[in-house]
Amino acid sequence: MKIHQEIQERHTLAVLVDNEPGILARIAGLFSGRGYNIESLTVTDVSEDESVSRITIVTSASAHVMEQIIAQLDRLVPVHKVTDLTALGPHVERELALLKVVGVGDHRIEALRLADVYRARVVDATTSSFVFEVTGGSEKIDKFVELMREVGLIEVARTGVVAISRGKEAA
Repeated sequence: MKIHQEIQERHTLAVLVDNEPGILARIAGLFSGRGYNIESLTVTDVSEDESVSRITIVTSASAHVMEQIIAQLDRLVPVHKVTDLTALGPHVERELALLKVVGVGDHRIEALRLADVYRARVVDATTSSFVFEVTGGSEKIDKFVELMREVGLIEVARTGVVAISRGKEAA
């Protein structure tokens, strides 16, 4: 007997929904109830009259499971459209992070040097700490966080992934 393991791939989904109470809980419940993991989740209003929101979800799943996720999301009544940006092709993803770093002397100088390399901005400073703002792909932010751990990182806040398709068509 052979056990066939399907390859899991990272997918970014754009979900347009009615902006109503409980929709985010219903979508999160759909994922958790079926044992799917949400790696990143962002929500924003996208209509002028605040009636429609866009939920960006990053998850990892096999192709078969991804089809199931999309079909189950499509069946939810307040969902207008589900787009797998990963399957659609080239798209732009960004994330923002705030990092609080404590240090004096050489640690302070090294934190500023690394921030310059990663194009992070100092958005708050005291004599013993900095708060850096860094934007970019998740991999860039992961690496910046890892490096800052070595020089005095004490707190991180991340927005989660926002994504949009390339080209003239809306997702």
